Amino acid sequence: QANAEVGYLNYQKVLENYPAAQQAVKEIDAKSLELQQYMVDKEKQYKSLDTPLKKQNFESQTATEFNAKQEALYKLRSNKEAQILNQIQTAAKAVMVSQKLDAVLSDQVIFVGGVDITDLIIQKLKGQ
Repeated sequence: QANAEVGYLNYQKVLENYPAAQQAVKEIDAKSLELQQYMVDKEKQYKSLDTPLKKQNFESQTATEFNAKQEALYKLRSNKEAQILNQIQTAAKAVMVSQKLDAVLSDQVIFVGGVDITDLIIQKLKGQ
């Protein structure tokens, strides 16, 4: 009869204390603000158009450009989230091995027991 040693992490705390994750959030937020500013600028341009045909062509072109920019933002967000998750998983695996644990779970699935390794993972991510 073997006893499994389980570690757990508070993923949100790791994200909040991991500089690369914070940088990714800033980068995504900046791109999101750029997209909002793009729409504000386009709205101003639209109001200056004087014929229905010009407005219709402008709407079509703007919709295409907006969709491309929005898709790029979604792709950036997805790539950054996957990259950060991968880095956190790598750090968690290293801590799991060094602490001789059998598994690492999210703190949300732990009801009782286990070892909180959140701070060890944060230290590992920060290169300490």
